[in-house]
Parts: sequence; structure tokens; C-alpha cells
Amino acid sequence: MVVKLSVDQMRRIAEIEEYQKIVDHTHHLVQELDSNRAAAPKVLDRICEQIARDMSKMRQRALTSNIGTVADVAGALAVMAGRGGGLMMKVRGLADGVNSLRLQLDHALKMASTPESPKPPTSQ
Repeated sequence: MVVKLSVDQMRRIAEIEEYQKIVDHTHHLVQELDSNRAAAPKVLDRICEQIARDMSKMRQRALTSNIGTVADVAGALAVMAGRGGGLMMKVRGLADGVNSLRLQLDHALKMASTPESPKPPTSQ
């Protein structure tokens, strides 16, 4: 059975897929941060700045698109990546946040992919 999606649903699905690409890139950066623990502090700071910048941009975009709590989690990740503290604490928190974002985006994609129920005819 072919499921027809509305134009709004297709736009929302495309938007969520863009967010998923950002989250995948951030996941890669977190893994890179974890694997380069012994690198120079300048390298680690640069990776953290990139994560903070990406998450801040994602937060701004997610606020306007009204997709669950994605904006809140992205904002928390931006703050976590930008602040000081132990590297292991930062990596653990960022990894948990990225996993949370993935779950929320998967749920949002599932909700956007479900066909809308037909509207009952209005009597005039």
C-alpha cells in the first residue's frame, strides 16, 4: 500500500534528515575528541569549538522548526562543549547528548512519516 505524505510532512522529513546529518557529524567529532585525548590542548579546543558552533546553529534552527526538545539538547551540548572541565567528563556528556539527539530525531522522523488521518467532511 502506497502511503501519500502531505507537502508539509515531506518538508518536515527533509528538515529532520538535515538535523540527522549534523548529529552524525557531531558524533564523528566527539569520537575524534575521545581518540585524541593525548593531543595538544589547542587541537582539543578546536574540536570543542566546532562542536559548540554546530550545536549552537542547530539549536537556532530547531527553535524555529518546533521539533520536540531537540533545541534544548543541542543548546546544552553547545554549552558543554564550550565550557572548561575534565576532558573525560566532557566526552561522556557529549556522547550521551548525541545519543539523546539521535533518539529524538528518530522519533520525530517516525511521527512525521505517519500519514495524517483523513479529515471528516465539514457540514455547511
